[in-house]
Amino acid sequence: MSVISSVTVTVPATTANLGPGFDCIGAALTLYNQVKFTRLDQGGLIIQVTGAEAEQVQTDESNLLYQAFSKLYQYIDQTPPSVKIEIGLDVPLARGLGSSATAIVGGLVGANQLAGEPLSVSQVMELAIAMEGHPDNVVPALLGGCRLAATAAVGWEICDVPWHQDIVTVLAIPNFELSTSEARRVLPTEFSRADAIFNTAHLGLLLRGLETGKREWLTAALQDKLHQPYRQALIPGYDAVNRAAVAAGAYGMVISGAGPTLLALTNAESAPQVEAAMTTAWKTTGIIAVGRALSLDHQGATSFHEG
Repeated sequence: MSVISSVTVTVPATTANLGPGFDCIGAALTLYNQVKFTRLDQGGLIIQVTGAEAEQVQTDESNLLYQAFSKLYQYIDQTPPSVKIEIGLDVPLARGLGSSATAIVGGLVGANQLAGEPLSVSQVMELAIAMEGHPDNVVPALLGGCRLAATAAVGWEICDVPWHQDIVTVLAIPNFELSTSEARRVLPTEFSRADAIFNTAHLGLLLRGLETGKREWLTAALQDKLHQPYRQALIPGYDAVNRAAVAAGAYGMVISGAGPTLLALTNAESAPQVEAAMTTAWKTTGIIAVGRALSLDHQGATSFHEG
């Protein structure tokens, strides 16, 4: 078997939860990070990062992407090769768009390719979930599409969620960060039976709404009582952006992942107005946000190699 000298991996951003699907549902979006791994003749590790927030990324062995790369080699009982890693960032860091999932999936897929693909996609997925701690971002980042993950007797069952072609996601990405750990600290440890029933019903409605594109179902389905009411206080201007999005034609708005990015669902015709309304509403509260209208990514992580 020939030795692969380099591999380039492209991983999509993801949005998790979509309102009531807390920690179990996520979707891949048409926004990407790209990583190139090149074997080095000399021992060592070289990490180079380009992109708007490149200076915030560690370039030593503590780098999350390299930790994932090493994790796969550890799993197959091999020593990681000396490698140069070139990271191209387009997914904003700590904004609720799965930047850590792109690092974990990118590192695992790159290592698996350089090692000659000893692991199946399912095995790579299990490693990714174990590293991330929950499946909602890493599963769609790896597989693409919208995915629902549930624990099984052994491992996970992953369900592809149909997504109507007319549904467009509109993001408003603010100029401040919110760590997942901080967003989790504000959540209660117990919930009432009424809140559990509420979310169960709304998650079921969300699945049907995504499949059919029916506006009324999606508007109701995006409501949640397990995480968003507690996290809204961490996102200044949330109510103003929500009102503006709905007034401009959005079906509804949710917190993307742990936040602070806010995500609205709408159609292609209304997307430009919704995007402008969300960013303008945030500007009135003193927050600069970048708007992006994105589609569902259906491929997930892709790779090509040389040598």
